[in-house]
Amino acid sequence: MSPIFKHGPSAQHRLLLVLFCSVFLIFFDHHIGSFETARGYLQSFVSPLQYLATAPKRMMIWTAENLTSRKDLIEQNQSYKVNELLLREQLMHLSDLEKENNRLRSLLASPLREETKKMVAEVIAVDSDPYTHQIVINRGANDGVYEGQAVLDDQGIVGQIQHVGTISSRVILITDVTHAVPVRVSRNGIRMIATGTGQIDKLVNNFVPHSTDVVAGDVLVTSGLGGKYPEGYPVSTILKVNQDESRAFAQVISEPVAKIDRLRYLLLLWPSIKNAEPSAIKEEKK
Repeated sequence: MSPIFKHGPSAQHRLLLVLFCSVFLIFFDHHIGSFETARGYLQSFVSPLQYLATAPKRMMIWTAENLTSRKDLIEQNQSYKVNELLLREQLMHLSDLEKENNRLRSLLASPLREETKKMVAEVIAVDSDPYTHQIVINRGANDGVYEGQAVLDDQGIVGQIQHVGTISSRVILITDVTHAVPVRVSRNGIRMIATGTGQIDKLVNNFVPHSTDVVAGDVLVTSGLGGKYPEGYPVSTILKVNQDESRAFAQVISEPVAKIDRLRYLLLLWPSIKNAEPSAIKEEKK
C-alpha cells in the first residue's frame, strides 16, 4: 500500500547532492591529501578479499605447473635409464682403452676403434629352471638380432644370444654351466677362459698355471678371441687364487661385474662390418 504523503528529497535532488559531494571530496583529496591514511586502511581491509578472490586461479596455475601425469613421469624415467646405460657402456670401454694405451706405445699411431651399433633391450622373462641361467628379452629377428650376439648391462658382459625369435630372443648368461668367455687380465694381458658355475656370483677360470701372474682384485675383460664378444669389455673381478701344488693348475675364482640377479635393461652390440662374422653381416644387410 502506497503512503499518501511522500517525504524527503526527490531522486534528482539526491543525484545532485551525491555529485556535489563527490566533486568536493575529489577536490579536497587532490589539494590537501588528507585521505591518504584512510585509503591505506581501506586497502588493508580489501587485500584479504582480493587474495580470496584470486585464490582459485592461482591454485589452478600452480597445479598445471607442478603436477605431471604419471605417464609422462614413466616415459621420462625410462629415457633417463636408457641414456645412463649408453653412457656407462661408453665409459667402461674408454677405461679399458686408457689402460691399453699405457701398455702399448705403438697404439699411439693406430687408428681409433670403429663405433659399433648398439640397441637397448628389456628383460621380459627369467628362466625358472634352477640348473640353467637364461633370460628372455624383447628384441628379435625383426630388430636384426642374431645368435651369438654379445649382451651387456651398465657394468659389463651379461651373456650372448642363444635363440632368436621374431620379436623376442633367449639369452644365455655367463654364469650358466655351459657357457665360457675368452678373457684376459686387464693389468697384464694374460689370457684365460671364464666358465659359468651355475651360481650368479661366481665364475671359475680353468687351466691357469701356478706361475701365472694373477692376484685377487684383477679385472678380467673380454679378449676378443672367438669372435663372439668384442674386445675390452669387463667380465669379472678375481676374488681368490688357490695355489694348491697337488693340483695341476691353480684354482682362480672370479665374480661377474654385471648384476646378474637384477637385470632389466640390457645392451645389444653389433661388431663392425670388417670384423663381423659372415652370419652377422648377413643379418645386418637385412
